[in-house]
Parts: sequence; C-alpha cells; structure tokens
Amino acid sequence: MLENGCVLGFDYGTRRIGVAVGDTLTRTARPLTTIASRNGRPDWEAVQKVLEEWRPHTLLVGLPLHMDGAPQPMTSAARRFANRLRERFRLPVEHVDERLSSREAEQILDETVGRGRYDRETIDQLAAQLILQSWLDGIHEQSR
Repeated sequence: MLENGCVLGFDYGTRRIGVAVGDTLTRTARPLTTIASRNGRPDWEAVQKVLEEWRPHTLLVGLPLHMDGAPQPMTSAARRFANRLRERFRLPVEHVDERLSSREAEQILDETVGRGRYDRETIDQLAAQLILQSWLDGIHEQSR
C-alpha cells in the first residue's frame, strides 16, 4: 500500500530541472520551482534544500521517450539523475513516462497566459506537475 503524504516530481533537463510537489492523499500536484543544471550537472545543494523543506516519501523522475516508447538521447541522462537521487538521498525513486509533457505544458501556457508570455522555468515546472499528476492519477486508478 502506498504511503500517504508528499511526493516530488522532477522534469530533468541538462540546463534546468522543473520540480513539482504532490500529495498522495489529495491526489493533487502543483508546480514548485526550477533548479539549475549546468552541463547536465544538477545543483545538488538546491535539490537537497527542496527535499529538506518538503520531506517527500517518494521521488518521481520523468522519463523522456519517443512516441513509440523507444528511448531517446535524454532517456539515459534522466535515468542517471534518478539513480543519483536514489543514492544521495536514500529515497524511493520511480520513473514516469513523460512523453509530450513539455509540449503539453507550452500548450496550456499558450492558452492561459498567452503565447510567449512565460519563461522556460515556468514550462519546466508545469511539465513536472503534469508528470507528477499523471502518476497520481495512475495510483488513483489502481486503488479502485
């Protein structure tokens, strides 16, 4: 049975990492922050601060895949990031299919804020929220 409480979702990128926070009890997710990543190296101090503040019981990392489910170049980088999260923070880490999450985030922002009236950090945070929300929706379906 899944533990109720805080879950963090990450949309990994080589320049930025979108972060969202969710709750397994309410099954809701929201954008949280964007963490810098330099040449694919996350700002681990910033990651640690977020984890200390929110104290999640599970971490989720979006796994970028081609539409046919095949890995793409960023897939292995996202897996490495997930493995490092697991090793550094000793928390369970799950991969979540993130196909089209960034494109969907841009579409939502275009419709709600207006085309081009937002920055990349906002897209990354919203993409992380969409990844996390899809996972929360999936566990809701499994519990029925």
